[in-house]
Amino acid sequence: MGDRKILLKILLAVFLLGVVLQAKAAGGGEESFNPGNFILDHVGDAYDWHIFTYKNHHVSVPLPVILYSKQLGFHAFMSSKFHHGSHSHNGFSIASECANKGKVVEVATGARPVLDLSITKNVFAIFVAVALILWVFISVAKVYVSRGNQAPKGLQSWVEPVILFVRDDIARPNIGYKYKKFMPYLLTVFFFILVNNLMGLIPFFPFGANVTGNIAVTLVLALLTFAITTFSAGKSYWIHIINTPGVPWWLKFPLPLMPIIELMGVFTKPIVLMMRLFANITAGHIIIIGFFSLIFIFGQMNVGMGYGAAVISVIFTVFMSFLELLVAFIQAYVFTLLSALYFGMATLDHH
Repeated sequence: MGDRKILLKILLAVFLLGVVLQAKAAGGGEESFNPGNFILDHVGDAYDWHIFTYKNHHVSVPLPVILYSKQLGFHAFMSSKFHHGSHSHNGFSIASECANKGKVVEVATGARPVLDLSITKNVFAIFVAVALILWVFISVAKVYVSRGNQAPKGLQSWVEPVILFVRDDIARPNIGYKYKKFMPYLLTVFFFILVNNLMGLIPFFPFGANVTGNIAVTLVLALLTFAITTFSAGKSYWIHIINTPGVPWWLKFPLPLMPIIELMGVFTKPIVLMMRLFANITAGHIIIIGFFSLIFIFGQMNVGMGYGAAVISVIFTVFMSFLELLVAFIQAYVFTLLSALYFGMATLDHH
């Protein structure tokens, strides 16, 4: 059921993206609103934080650009030097086409620099999320120290049930008595995903970034789960992969079919973690902005059609926003649950 919902969400997102891209192509070069770029710019990363555009004047928050190139050396400057991609600076520019579109490249060669350590929109959003998480947990920790075992109140009463939920309903049932050493990671990844999912639903600075819809972020989270699973695995875990008990010998020899399948499963598990979170969050953002863009698409055709589309689009946008609020919690839960399952499988004692 969950996979069907993911597939339907992705198909709907692709359909809406196709509609707006078709409208862009049909409208020619005179249209003031570009729905295709509007959607792709939102779900993608950027070197500045765009706020709004008024009469071809872009209002944005510049972010630090930190680059190292063999030809040009080390450079650090603010992204405002690029003037929203229309100018080059110190031999660098933002590519507007080809595979490096939206990335900083060298003007002379068109190649990307050796190191790009820039604080992009998603990186800045991660810093904000980390600062918010640290503030919440440091504040709650101080309350525990000062109030002891008294009944929780305020922010403590919101955070404590979630921590107990992760411990009692995710970690302990799926990992067993060894769950305590995995709790710091599980709590960290749960709150990191949850906070970034919720921040992505707030459409103004410094929120609204598509952090958990960035495949590089989900890749790192999945690799962390993979590394912890691999290095925590006991002898029984590897025996079940190499010589699975209860499987007929002819599935192991002369062709090691079952060991190959089990070994493939070791690497497909983090891929599933990465793609599930990425696909759900990205598709949700595309659907919401796609419905919102339909207002301007029909409005450019006819003012009356724009007002008519606005009613339907706003209703669907509000509905999808509430649905994405639910998905924000579900995806944090699913990622943490699957991570706990993998840890439990790796540390399971042989009987």
